[in-house]
Amino acid sequence: MLKLSRLTDYAAVVMAQIARYPHKPHAAAELAQAVTLPQPTVSKTLKMLVRAGLLVSQRGAQGGYCLARPASQITAADIIAAIEGPVAMTECSQAEGDCELAATCGVSDNWQRVSLAIRSLLDSVTLAHLADTAPIKLPVQLPIQSISLAAESA
Repeated sequence: MLKLSRLTDYAAVVMAQIARYPHKPHAAAELAQAVTLPQPTVSKTLKMLVRAGLLVSQRGAQGGYCLARPASQITAADIIAAIEGPVAMTECSQAEGDCELAATCGVSDNWQRVSLAIRSLLDSVTLAHLADTAPIKLPVQLPIQSISLAAESA
């Protein structure tokens, strides 16, 4: 099963809460209460998101955390990468030379196509989408149709 870690899920929840009220700094304690998560977990998540450049922190009595750029310019892939690292299905689809089987496996190019399709989909979902509390109307048109998973014919 492909599954994100709980910390990544929490990061998305915290980011969505900040995105709903983007014009004010948010204290860690306030965010923890708003999203009903333990404050140490929220604080850890906030630090990771600041390190990734998705949030900025402001010190002082009026300080807190704010989005580093508009919610429409932060993607689900950005949030996942901030917590989990690069979005990739396998080691070889993340970077060349990271797998001892690359020369003989014969499927690395196909895993790279799958990773590209997933990354494209995650790049199409913005924090603004995640923060919207209205239910998604189905069917949703996905950008995946523009990615060819078949081998290119010469």
